[in-house]
Amino acid sequence: MRAGRLLSLLLLLQTRGRMTAQALAEELEVSVRTVYRDVDSLSASGVPVYADRGPAGGYQLLDGYRTRLTGMTGEEAATLVLAGMPGTAAELGLGSVLAAAELKLRAALPGGLAGRADGVRERFHLDAPGWFRADEPVPHLAVLAGAVWDARMVAVRYRRWRAPREVSRTLSPLGVVLKAGRWYLVAARADSDVAARPDGDVTARADGDRITAYRVASVLDAEVLDAPAFRPEGFDLAAFWHDWTERYERSVYTDTATVRMTTEALRMMAFVFPPEMSRVARDRAGEPDDSGRVITEVPIESIRHGHIELLKLGADAEVLAPPELRDRFAGTARGLAEHYLASPDPPEHNS
Repeated sequence: MRAGRLLSLLLLLQTRGRMTAQALAEELEVSVRTVYRDVDSLSASGVPVYADRGPAGGYQLLDGYRTRLTGMTGEEAATLVLAGMPGTAAELGLGSVLAAAELKLRAALPGGLAGRADGVRERFHLDAPGWFRADEPVPHLAVLAGAVWDARMVAVRYRRWRAPREVSRTLSPLGVVLKAGRWYLVAARADSDVAARPDGDVTARADGDRITAYRVASVLDAEVLDAPAFRPEGFDLAAFWHDWTERYERSVYTDTATVRMTTEALRMMAFVFPPEMSRVARDRAGEPDDSGRVITEVPIESIRHGHIELLKLGADAEVLAPPELRDRFAGTARGLAEHYLASPDPPEHNS
């Protein structure tokens, strides 16, 4: 542990130049007193580190000195795929490992390439969550990611949308996915034999047809088991996720609404509707009539869902079918008219 910290301190001075003891302590997450001791140890071992006094002072290496002791561990190398996503790495419990890997990689680069790498960091930033969406609490993400990495079965208690709301599952984890700021665990349901004997005496098996995605924020409890996980031969996480998301988006839209709308409303759907709804509406739109309106089919999950979504288009859209949805819009229109037309002046509000 201390040897790794000494190397990190040395690489910080090599890559960043002069740094104060306080800055080093914050980077290494240790006390300033520990930094003093570590600098003394480096000096005693022959590393030419010296201190400048004064407000602008700090520690730095003798000009021209560079170390090549930047050997990267396997765990550090594996985290490089998350380079540029420190927040994501931290959620997975790999923040410090990624920081060490990036520092070693930066120190090993020649000066010119190191400068270009810094330029990319200064000019490119990935912010995964969507607009107006707070981060979901995912207290069990690090445990689940560890089970994926170590190929171990995991027992979870999970809250789902249909009854029974809370279920227990024994899963063979295959990967984690970050989708629009939401974390998902891709896993296969274990068969009953493994679920009954999570003692490591059997090789965990899973039905490949039962692979699905679980929203990590809905996991209420997670425990890594001793039984090894099963990974289907040739399983491709990216390919599975692409297919699964397409199937999922198609499956949630169990009904359609026939809507007459302006061409401007059809264009705006791409900005205010889920992609599948706007795509299908554009594909199925007829030619504009004399008033500039088109008739199209819009996928909806339910009457309630269609009512909520299509209200976004206001008077630019008229629902023609199904009758239940049209009746709901008529009721909404009557209610709005009662509020806005019966009393054109808003009531006084005393704050």
